[in-house]
Amino acid sequence: MEKSTVVDGATGKSKDSRVRTSSGTFLARGRDKIIRDIEKRIADFTFIPAEHGEGLQVLHYEVGQKYEPHFDYFQDEYNTKNGGQRMATLLMYLSDVEEGGETVFPNARGNVSAVPWWDELSECGKKGLSVKPKMGDALLFWSMRPDASLDESSLHGGCPVIKGNKWSSTKWMRVHEYKV
Repeated sequence: MEKSTVVDGATGKSKDSRVRTSSGTFLARGRDKIIRDIEKRIADFTFIPAEHGEGLQVLHYEVGQKYEPHFDYFQDEYNTKNGGQRMATLLMYLSDVEEGGETVFPNARGNVSAVPWWDELSECGKKGLSVKPKMGDALLFWSMRPDASLDESSLHGGCPVIKGNKWSSTKWMRVHEYKV
């Protein structure tokens, strides 16, 4: 596992940033039978061909680690040359988190404080629609609307872990085939 990076919008290259403090690694698409089986299951669930997916990213967050709110879609041409725009993200929760670590959508609309688990959320988790990590759960969200416009309500972040550890895996899916 290496320190997680973000994409530099100007150059398209990876760079360190204080907005993302987790550690992670990438598992190449189709690298072995287990990965291929996971990718097939994701494709069956999302109706997006496996060939449109980037490699799986496995992430680990320790106490205090987070990922500030961001978009998974790109605002530059460089990062859309291979496979086009990122249209969907599947987050798979590989562990429970004792406290914190929610995935928060600050731009989401609705009466978010009406959810029955509101009092269980961290302060960060109360800043929008939130999902508490639960081992075995998966969260699918779209970065693009059906008319192919970018969806600003897909702004999301990983709240700081307050107690415990958070393990997750991310699968980004593109509009077209993503060549590996």
